[in-house]
Amino acid sequence: MTNPYIPPPPPAVRPAPGWARKRYALPALALALFLGAGIGAGGGEKTTDAKPAAASPAPTRTVTATATATVTQTPEPEPAPTVTVTKTVTATRTVTAEPGAGGGSDDDSSVPDTEVHYGNCSEARAAGAAPIHRGEPGYASHLDRDDDGVACDA
Repeated sequence: MTNPYIPPPPPAVRPAPGWARKRYALPALALALFLGAGIGAGGGEKTTDAKPAAASPAPTRTVTATATATVTQTPEPEPAPTVTVTKTVTATRTVTAEPGAGGGSDDDSSVPDTEVHYGNCSEARAAGAAPIHRGEPGYASHLDRDDDGVACDA
C-alpha cells in the first residue's frame, strides 16, 4: 500500500536578507563614531615653553539669597448663632353633651373622651408622651414601626 500523503518539499537554502548583514556593520560603525568623538573631544596635551604665571589672589564674589516665610495666623471664625426650633403640638379634646333625663343613650360614663393626635414621634417626644402603648391616648398605628403595641419606643 502506498502513502496517500505527499511529504513537504525540503527547505531551500536562501541567501541571508539585507538586514542580517547590517546587524554587524551598524554597531561597528556606531562604536567607531563614539570612539572618534571621544578622542577628538579630549583635546590632547599642548606643550608651551612659557613659564606659568604666578598665581595672584583675586577677590571672589559670593551671592547669598535668603528667603523669609511669614505666616499670618487667621483669626478663629465666630461660631454660628444657635437656632432653636419649636414645634407646636395640638391636643384635641372632644366633649360630648350628656343626654338629658330619659335620653336614649346607653353610655353612662360621665368622663369626657379625650383624643390626642401626634403627627410623628418627634411631636410625641416633645409633648413628653413617648413611648405610647396601645390603648393609651395618642397611640396610632403609623407611630408604631414594628407593630409591637408600643409607639415611638426608640
